[in-house]
Amino acid sequence: MLKGINQWCYPDDTPIEMVFKYSRDAGFDAVELNVSMDGIGLTMNTSMDEAKQIRELAEHYGLQLQSISTNLLWEFPLSHPDEKVREQGRRVIEKQIGLATYIGADTILVVPGVVNEETSYLDCYIRSQEELRKVLPLAVKKNVHIGIENVWNKFLLSPLEMARYLDEFHSDYMGAYYDVGNTLQYGYPEQWISILGERIRKIHVKDFRLSVGNITGFVPLLAGDVNWKKVFQALKNIGYKDTVTAEIPAYSYGPQYLAEDTAKHLDIMLNQEMINH
Repeated sequence: MLKGINQWCYPDDTPIEMVFKYSRDAGFDAVELNVSMDGIGLTMNTSMDEAKQIRELAEHYGLQLQSISTNLLWEFPLSHPDEKVREQGRRVIEKQIGLATYIGADTILVVPGVVNEETSYLDCYIRSQEELRKVLPLAVKKNVHIGIENVWNKFLLSPLEMARYLDEFHSDYMGAYYDVGNTLQYGYPEQWISILGERIRKIHVKDFRLSVGNITGFVPLLAGDVNWKKVFQALKNIGYKDTVTAEIPAYSYGPQYLAEDTAKHLDIMLNQEMINH
């Protein structure tokens, strides 16, 4: 498995070259970039040439760019009752796919929808699948996988349901971007991994303290209640050999130290002795 770190692990104003330098110096193999409306790195206005320059910069630092995430699908959910909002969500995904082809990434992270007072669970299920079916042909054409992430959106609350949701697309290009820390509040990560199995395209890791029980309960790796031995044994059992990407809130001071600390934590977690004992 490769060690990855998400761009969100650094303060928003961190230059992309420093993101790469800090990550390389800490010993990471890959960086996951994020598509924003505007900002540093990949945006909705990034051109092909600009994206290729970012890829070349990553290669200069010996880093792979295997996946792309975004927070824009919270703003433009595929489940929204307004068709124009859903259309904007599709444009975000299409941009992700295009950028992925330019930087060499094979997977994009997608939040499929949000259940709330104006969007019922059933509406979220139906609308999100309808919208994803519209962008799936482009993903297939560009050889880019869509990774549906399990997040705190009150949707796809069990691994059996997520497996069914993905299988209904009947496409190898539709898979899971599984987030370990996001599960702990209402399930067991190792069980999700076992059930989702080969559907998993990428892995996010962060830790969570059950005693807190809300959004502030997310903590650095090894500081929470995730049973990492069982998690990595489950990943080993399904033959997962791709990137394990840390997604942790940035430190207020010394952003490079988060990269160094997280890399050390991942080394411990990936160590076979930890899995075998």
